[in-house]
Amino acid sequence: MDLSIIIINYNTRDLTADCLESVYRTIKGISFEVFVVDNASVDGSAEFLKSKFPDINLIGNERNLGFASANNQALKIMQGRYALLLNSDTVLKESAVFELFSFMETHPEAAMACGQLLNADGTKQNSIAGFPNLLTLFFNMPLLEHLFPEKFPSKRYEYNHQIEIDSGIGACLMVRKEAIDRVGMLDERYFFFMEETDWALQMKEAGWKVFYVPNAFIYHLQGQSIGQSIRSRRIFYRSRYIFFKKWRGPFYYSAVRSIIFLRLSLNWLFTAIACLFTAGMKKNLNSKLSIYSRLLSWHLKGCPDEN
Repeated sequence: MDLSIIIINYNTRDLTADCLESVYRTIKGISFEVFVVDNASVDGSAEFLKSKFPDINLIGNERNLGFASANNQALKIMQGRYALLLNSDTVLKESAVFELFSFMETHPEAAMACGQLLNADGTKQNSIAGFPNLLTLFFNMPLLEHLFPEKFPSKRYEYNHQIEIDSGIGACLMVRKEAIDRVGMLDERYFFFMEETDWALQMKEAGWKVFYVPNAFIYHLQGQSIGQSIRSRRIFYRSRYIFFKKWRGPFYYSAVRSIIFLRLSLNWLFTAIACLFTAGMKKNLNSKLSIYSRLLSWHLKGCPDEN
């Protein structure tokens, strides 16, 4: 078996169906199996997907285990020489998987490879993730990408060849089974966000490399599989804290917590002033103020796990 495709579904029945249709339509000349891990959806996903795509291997969970744990369920039993992690809100373009597969076949030093993610209108999304540090917390990414393009490659630049990167966005990520066997699976302390970045760093620490393959194109309906709720924002912060605590040590972790809390406080203050001057008539400002208030409150409570 060449490839094991793993898709995590959580109440994204129609999106997952579109993703699966693109899998069966575009992948040719490569032997593959498909795992769909359903994280206790309540929209009838499991039954619908199994009836429409009877060849999939369906794993049904009784509760939402998150991204890392659900992927690991399939990684433990996969038969392919490579795993392809696909978000349910992705649609493969023609030859996308072939380009990633061909690259991995000819670059044995590569543990992971990602392609170019696209918005629905065909414009580029950021597909490359750098390892976070204090610099990326202090400055916005577009500025860093402009000042240090070699350190921070991004959609701002055109690449006509593969480049080595820190990490790829996990919406579409091909991973070598040999590297997984040596390094281990995804860290299940991450519920969602940062798990692929953590995995890439583990791979690099073990001597492997990670690459971006610019001619592999994948549509990504960004945010549809996790949403934009306050809960998703809290999950993002928790994942970032887990990463810093794991890889940078207690002092660095404390500094990061302090910086983020300060930034949230300043955002709350400036937004509150803006709401005051607009007499609370701007709904977007009111919404932002509510989000910042709830995030600050959550931080003051010690960032409790709400999964």
